[in-house]
Parts: sequence; structure tokens; C-alpha cells
Amino acid sequence: MNQNKVIGLTGSIATGKSQVSNYLRDKGIKVVDADLIARDLVDIPIVKDEIKKAFGENIYVNKNMDRKKLAEIVFNNDKKRDILNDIMHPHIYKIILDEIKNSKEIVFVDIPLLFENEKVNEKFGLKFDEIWLVYVDRETQIERLMKRDGISRDYAEKKINSQISVEEKRKKADVIIDNRFTVEETFMQVEENLKR
Repeated sequence: MNQNKVIGLTGSIATGKSQVSNYLRDKGIKVVDADLIARDLVDIPIVKDEIKKAFGENIYVNKNMDRKKLAEIVFNNDKKRDILNDIMHPHIYKIILDEIKNSKEIVFVDIPLLFENEKVNEKFGLKFDEIWLVYVDRETQIERLMKRDGISRDYAEKKINSQISVEEKRKKADVIIDNRFTVEETFMQVEENLKR
């Protein structure tokens, strides 16, 4: 493989992207996880202050962010989501780009909403040599999400509909990892694409 090849790894909610991400990590391949970066960032004083200013002091309880409360606020309000993104994105992308710069070989950047954030990726100068999509069909997605989160079909569909459909993403991706079958079959596809 080329030196410093940057691969975007994405999926949709409940398609099994984390499974693939963890597998790559276990193989010793570098995976930069945008969600993990975001999770850690909310505890950094400068970010914490900005979030408190935008969403109120009570968004933090005993120094810890009330993630559920914040998620509910931004899930139902585009303006609030934009405010949160404006706070978080510059910090997240700086860390991602630094990680890529400090890598010698292949790097996977795990971004759940990669296609939803295409303009943001461009804005911050994040470019991919390839994009891998972890795929399952919509019905499988609904069933897995209901089971995983213990939620109703209605709520599962609402969550899934808040993202670009996995079929749309399928058209845009360079590599499809079909995760509808066994874990072994999924990992075999990953191996085949790594060899390539």
C-alpha cells in the first residue's frame, strides 16, 4: 500500500462500523476515531466553557457532561446542533489532521457521519484516498438498532431517517463491507480489501 494512505471508514447507525473499527485496531492498524475525540474534548476547559456558554451551566453535572440531555437538545434542533458543531469541529479536525500527519502508513479515519459532513471535511482540509462503508440493508438496521438500544420501531426509524440513507451512501463509497452475515464473513472482506 502507498505511504500514508488515508481511508475514511463510515456506516450508518447500527450497521456495525465499530466492529470493523475495532478489528482494524486489533490488527495494529491506526484508526483515528472522530467520536472518541469528540467524547474526550467535552472535558477540555476551553471547550467546556464554550459549551456551558451556549447550552447553560447545568449541561454539566458534577463536572461531567450530561450527554443524554445534550443529545436530546441537538437531535431535535438544527440551530442548536449547528452551534455545537461550530464549537467542536475546529478542535476535532485539528486532532484528526495531526494524527494523519504523524502517521507513516495506512490510517483509517472513523467518521460516522462522513457523507453528511462532506462540506465540513473539505472546509478543514480532510481528504480521503478511499472511503469504506460498513453496510446492512435498512430492515436489518432497524432491527439491530431496536435490539441494541431497546427502543421502539418508530424511534429507531426516526433515528435512522436523521442520516443519509445507507443506500445513498452505498453509491458514494469506494469499498462496501457487507455486514449482514457472520462476523467472520465481514472480517474476511476487510482482509481482502487490506491486501488490495
